[in-house]
Amino acid sequence: MSTTVTPSTLLGAPELPYDVGALLDVAVAQARKGAAEGGVPIGAALFSLDGELLGAGHNRRIQDGDPSVHAETDAFRAAGRRPSYRDTVMVTTLSPCWYCSGLVRQFRIGHVVVGESSTFTGGHDWLAEHGVSVTVLDDQRCKDLMQRFITERPDVWFEDIGEDLP
Repeated sequence: MSTTVTPSTLLGAPELPYDVGALLDVAVAQARKGAAEGGVPIGAALFSLDGELLGAGHNRRIQDGDPSVHAETDAFRAAGRRPSYRDTVMVTTLSPCWYCSGLVRQFRIGHVVVGESSTFTGGHDWLAEHGVSVTVLDDQRCKDLMQRFITERPDVWFEDIGEDLP
């Protein structure tokens, strides 16, 4: 089921030739999959500019015992090797952390769609300042997933973002 979402913040973002809500649905499904597996409920998907799904993934730090498997890196790995990522769109349920923001910059992913940035601000502003077009949405599903997780498992959340538990 596709949900229409309205961009709340456009940071150098062009008009995209597709419904970003439909793309976000893929990332939300991945976040829910991660939650069902007992992990951090963050999902991501990498698309071509014409909306073709190239790869999808979710945060698997807990499931795999590997601190480097964030949602964006999982989606990036699933997409596989490409000559260039400039004409791709990374869609993620939560603003990318510095690690994942670095991945976006390193491989020059052209556009990032963020489901929500209120529970974690991440690096989307930095990406926009460095030439990446960014669309920040205010998607309630994404907020609900994160708020529930942060309330139920604050220790894992703070570990995930590299912070000490308050």
